[in-house]
Amino acid sequence: QVQLVESGGGLVQAGDSLRLSCAASGSIFNNNIMGWYRQGPGKQRDLVASITSGGGPNYTDSVKGRFTISRDNAKNTVYLQMNSLKPEDTAVYYCYLLTLTPRTWYWGQGTQVTVSS
Repeated sequence: QVQLVESGGGLVQAGDSLRLSCAASGSIFNNNIMGWYRQGPGKQRDLVASITSGGGPNYTDSVKGRFTISRDNAKNTVYLQMNSLKPEDTAVYYCYLLTLTPRTWYWGQGTQVTVSS
């Protein structure tokens, strides 16, 4: 069983920065993808960023140039550095881990990010 524990959310003003962390524990296969989804008020859950175990990042267009995803494989931890935050970034951010063999999704409990204007 895999567990994901997130930290780092909070209330900030527009233009501020936050860093989210997500630590995975349990039986984790090396070949996996970790990342973040977010769900704003009244919206569906959308992918924000992902990173493979080899380090290849992927971002949704709205956060390119502002957010940076990274991971520490030795610690099974993924980070999301969020700069120049905007009110539209307000959402619950969910960490995920996707193992590729077998293909299995694991989710964190979510952390609230609120950006005031």
